[in-house]
Amino acid sequence: MPETTPEAAGPLPAKLDVKNLFISYTDRTGNTVQAVQDVSFELANKPGVGELAVFLGPSGCGKSTILKAIAGLLKPDAGKILIDGQPLPEGTGADRGMVFQSYTSFGWRTVRQNVEYGLELKGVPAAEREKAALEIIAQVGLKDFADALPKQLSGGMKQRVAIARTLINKPKLVLMDEPFGALDPQTRWGMQTLILDILKQQDNTVLFVTHDISEAVFLADVIFVLSHRPARVITRVEVPYFDSREAAVKQSADFKRIENQLLDVLHASKVQGNVRVGL
Repeated sequence: MPETTPEAAGPLPAKLDVKNLFISYTDRTGNTVQAVQDVSFELANKPGVGELAVFLGPSGCGKSTILKAIAGLLKPDAGKILIDGQPLPEGTGADRGMVFQSYTSFGWRTVRQNVEYGLELKGVPAAEREKAALEIIAQVGLKDFADALPKQLSGGMKQRVAIARTLINKPKLVLMDEPFGALDPQTRWGMQTLILDILKQQDNTVLFVTHDISEAVFLADVIFVLSHRPARVITRVEVPYFDSREAAVKQSADFKRIENQLLDVLHASKVQGNVRVGL
C-alpha cells in the first residue's frame, strides 16, 4: 500500500476555529450583559512557520473574554471552539498557554524555578527540566538572572519570565492578553521585538490582544478588528510582510497605510453603531 503523504490526506484543519461564540455575564445589579455576540474566526495551521494573530478593539469590548474562553477559564453560552479540528477539552490544558498583563510569577521561586514549574507538574526529571529552562531563559535574554527572585526584576524582565514559562510547555496556542500594556514605551518596543524573535524559533500560533493600533500592525500577520461590546468581528486585515522589524518600520508608508485603515474601521464602527464594515 502506498504511503499517505500530508498532501494526499488533504489540507490540515485550522489550528484554531471559533464558531458562533456567545458569552454573557451577570453584573453587580443582577442584569445579564452580553459580552461576546456571534464571534467566528479561524487561525490557519502553518507548520514550520506559525502565525501571530491580533485582536484589536477598544478597551472593555470583550477581547479578553474571548481569550479566556479559548484558554478554558470560562464557559461560553453557545458556540464551538476547535483546536486542530478537535473540540476544546473541558477546562484549561497544556495545549494552551496564557500570558497575562499582570505579572504572575511565584515570588518565592527563582526565575529558573518559575520557568520549570509546568514541567515539574508533568513529572519531568529535574536535570531535563533545568536544561530546558536554562535554554529558554537564555532565549528571552535572562541568562544572567536565572537564580534571581522576581522582586529583583524589572517589569519587562518579569514578563520575559512569564513568556518563558509559557513557551517551555510547547503549547499549540499561545494566548497573550495585553502582556506589554503596563510597560513604558521603550521597554514595550523591546518586548515586541523579543516576542517576534522568539516565535521564529518556537514556531507557535499566537493570539495576541491589544487596543494599541501600532502594536497590532508591528506584531501581526493578521488582525481581527472587534466592535464595541458586545464584541463582534468587524473585519479581518492581512498585514503585509515587512523586511525589517526595526523601530523605523513604523514610519514607513505601508505601516502608516495599515494604521490609517484600522483607524477608519474603528471609527466607522463607533459612528455607525457597530455595523459591519470592510477594508
